[in-house]
Amino acid sequence: MSTAGEFRSGRDLLDGVVVPLVTAMSAPGRPDAGLMDRLLERLAATGVDALMLFGSNGEGPVLPLDAAAAFATPVVARWRELTGADGRITAAISGVGTDEAITRGRVLASTGVDAVVACPPLFFAHRPDEIVAHYDALKVLRVPVIAYNNPRYTGNPITPEMLARLLELEHVVGVKESSGDLATLSRFVGVVAAREDFGLSQGNERAMVDGLLAGAHGVTPGIANFAPAVAVATVAAVRQSQSDQAAGLQRLAAELAGIHRIRPGVPTTKAVLDLLGLIPPHAAAPFLPCDDADRAAIRAHLWEHRRHLIDGDRLGGDAQPVEPGGGRP
Repeated sequence: MSTAGEFRSGRDLLDGVVVPLVTAMSAPGRPDAGLMDRLLERLAATGVDALMLFGSNGEGPVLPLDAAAAFATPVVARWRELTGADGRITAAISGVGTDEAITRGRVLASTGVDAVVACPPLFFAHRPDEIVAHYDALKVLRVPVIAYNNPRYTGNPITPEMLARLLELEHVVGVKESSGDLATLSRFVGVVAAREDFGLSQGNERAMVDGLLAGAHGVTPGIANFAPAVAVATVAAVRQSQSDQAAGLQRLAAELAGIHRIRPGVPTTKAVLDLLGLIPPHAAAPFLPCDDADRAAIRAHLWEHRRHLIDGDRLGGDAQPVEPGGGRP
C-alpha cells in the first residue's frame, strides 16, 4: 500500500504480469467482492502478484463509484493477505472529464490501492496540451498515477510526444500501452528510458512476446483472468531467452484470446470464468451475458487448451463438447 513518502515506482508496479481483473457480480450491475475469493486464490497460486481493478475488463467506466469502492476495499485487503509485501494492486479511474477522474481517484485511492490508472478524458476529442493538463491535475490525488493509452476506447491517443511531457510530471510513474501498435510501443520504450523509475506495460495479449522484446517491463493481458500461468510462463521464457518456448506460448495466448472472435468483450471473459465455476456471468448494463450458443462455442474453442486454464477440468461439467458432425475434440 502506498503512503506518503513510500510510493512504489512505476517500474515496480508494472513489472511482469498484471491481471486486468474482472469484477464479479451477484446480479447484473451489482459488484460483489464476496464472490472473488476463489479466483483471487487461484491467481496468487500461479505466481501472479499484481492486479488492476476497473479497467475495460473490470467494467470500470460503467460502474457507479460507490459500488466500485465497496468492491475494491475487501478485494484489496484480500489480495494483501494472499500476496504479502510483494502484492501490487491498482485501480482505473477514467472519466469523461478531469473533475470526474479526480472524484473517482479520491474515493478509489482511499481503498488502499498502490496507484491509480487513468486514460485521457473520454468522449470528446482533446488537444495534446489539454490531455497533459488533465494528467497534471491528478497530482491532487497524492498517489502515483499510471497513464493508460487505449485510443480505441477513448478516442484520445497518447502520442510519444505527449508521453515525453508526462515524464516531466513526478506523480505520473508509468504507462499502460494498449493501442496494439508495436511501432507506438517501441517509440514509448525510447521515451521512458529517460526516467529510470518509469514503468511500461504492454496491454495487447496477442503480442506479449514482441512487446517484451521491444522493451516493455511487463504485460497486462485479459486472458490472465482465466489462464494466468500462460502469461507468467511467457514473461519467464522471454526473460530467460527461451525463444522457441516464448513463441509457442504466444501462439497459445493468441488462440485463447480467440474466444473474442465468438463474441468480443467482457461478457465472453465472464462466460469462461462461469464455465470454470469461478464467478457468475453477470455484467453491468448495457452488457448482456453470453447466450447458450455463444457459451457452447466458447467451451468448444477452449476444450483442447483446458489444462492451461484455472480449474480447467471443470470446463462446463464432465461431458466433452460435441463438434459439428458428432465428433469429439
